[in-house]
Amino acid sequence: MLSTQVVGGRGITAAAVTVIILCSSHCQGFGGAAFSNNRLFTTINNNIINDNNKALFAKKVSFKEESRKGLVEGINQVANAVKVTLGPRGRNVVLERSYGAPEIVNDGVTIAREISLADPEQNVGAKLVQEVASKSDSKAGDGTTTSTIMTQAIVNQGMRSVTAGLNPVALNIGIRKAAKLITAKIKEIAKPVKGIDDLRNVATIACGSDEMGRIIASAFDKIGDTGSTVIEESQTLFDEIEFTEGLTLDRGYISPYFVKDQERQIAELVNPRILVTDSKIDNVNDLIPLLEQLVKTKDPILIIAEDVTGDALSALVVNKMRGVLDVVAVKAPGFGQRRKDYLQDIAIATGSTYVAEEVGITLDSVTVDMLGTADRIVIAKEQTTIVTDGRQQEAIDARIQQIRRFAEQAESEFDKEKATERVAALGGGIARIKVGAATETELKDKKLRYEDALNSVESAKQLGIVPGGGACLAYLQDSMMDEVLDAMDDEDERQGALILMKSLGEPCMQVATNAGIEGAIVLSKIKTLMKENGFGWGWDAATMKYCDLFEAGIIDPAKVTINAIENSASIAGLVLTTECLVTEIPKEISEEEKQRMFDAQGMGAGMQP
Repeated sequence: MLSTQVVGGRGITAAAVTVIILCSSHCQGFGGAAFSNNRLFTTINNNIINDNNKALFAKKVSFKEESRKGLVEGINQVANAVKVTLGPRGRNVVLERSYGAPEIVNDGVTIAREISLADPEQNVGAKLVQEVASKSDSKAGDGTTTSTIMTQAIVNQGMRSVTAGLNPVALNIGIRKAAKLITAKIKEIAKPVKGIDDLRNVATIACGSDEMGRIIASAFDKIGDTGSTVIEESQTLFDEIEFTEGLTLDRGYISPYFVKDQERQIAELVNPRILVTDSKIDNVNDLIPLLEQLVKTKDPILIIAEDVTGDALSALVVNKMRGVLDVVAVKAPGFGQRRKDYLQDIAIATGSTYVAEEVGITLDSVTVDMLGTADRIVIAKEQTTIVTDGRQQEAIDARIQQIRRFAEQAESEFDKEKATERVAALGGGIARIKVGAATETELKDKKLRYEDALNSVESAKQLGIVPGGGACLAYLQDSMMDEVLDAMDDEDERQGALILMKSLGEPCMQVATNAGIEGAIVLSKIKTLMKENGFGWGWDAATMKYCDLFEAGIIDPAKVTINAIENSASIAGLVLTTECLVTEIPKEISEEEKQRMFDAQGMGAGMQP
């Protein structure tokens, strides 16, 4: 392996090159000696030390097989840790915490996010898998383990093809084309959710508990299509469910410094006051009279405004962090006239005065009596849930009737849709699931399971359901093989499509493997049963029997399955086309050195003009 120090940007082709990145815009040429400020740089212990004693860390650049090898090893390590949790007989993973008790979890994305590898190249591969799991979690809320398993299968099979001399770009195109065909077929064969029983089955499969599935199903049955569900901690040993009227906004906190619960990344306000305004707040002097009154009453406050910036935001954050005032600021939802409509809806639901210049009310004239009230408000990164106290129900009903009349008179479909969303936000109730457990470790695990199940139910309502346990992918692998391969343009693309098609059987085989059964045997049997009995047959890992999965209630949301295919195909295809990998060269430093570097950075930051 060649290892060469390169100064000034001279290109060197080698199996592995250590490149010194010179952070200077004054380079006059190659060779590293010609700089306009005549400062000389030297390399010491993989760092560049200039005459000001500033250290710039070097990078390692790996090429071809070596670059892909590190990525694959990192992907495999994360995938092997995650895939043991798949299926009803999947195991748990214990995560060490730097503080508090270890966490025992069964959630794929939580496990993937916790893994950080010592080798920089392998760690890049691990982060790619984390991206797959996170995307699946953010889009569908579940299916993270399936995405990870699919990614591992596609990458490992694809690497063998690349090593054999096939064109990696064509392989990537073939994988993406096949993924589009498969996802389109899933949308076609998915069955719509027919009733509460389907929702209960989806929730039960996602969380692995009949009792949790029953609670979630009853929550959705009660609140209907317009409501929302939140997870809270209970002081008891049992799970409970409460129903409250409330509304949800698609906006979260403006600054992460407003977060109170660092683990769940949310801020929760109990019995808060609410300020609703369409103004942009950037001058803290506009808020000082109101904030001084709130400091005396010790009431939490939620500020909903067009935006909060500058001195106003800084003042709110400082007072929040010092414990002087429990405050959270949220941007108003929507844009233009629609934003004003949303703000007026919020003001009516909470009983607050709508503060706007057009109605003759300015911020500096606001008093505590003009603020609204609520029972509880939960603010996440991209969502705010307001649990109303029920005092304004008559005003809310009148507002809903007004919005419905507007929807009837609206000329465009878009206006009608937005009016329907506003009715749903005002009229929908909130189901609060209070999770109880004997220990903190069990409580965290149950909350993660509930969140997965809730997300799965929402996904099922959107695109329908398909057979679970990997049976849907196994069916597509068998029934669409010829159709997918015929749609490719050349042999290399067909090989890419073949890689994806082979990977479709991996989730089914992993479910069987986690149950102690040979995966290939189960996969073969499922394909035979589907040919004989039709789509929907598969293997129930809980009872170890072959049956009609729809009748047995073993179902998955179609959206979860689609996202697993799309996300795994996207990342895995890009990994195959990797020809160069740039990583930091790790350097161990003592605690004294860490402290010196920290102090030096602090002094340097303080001396900037």
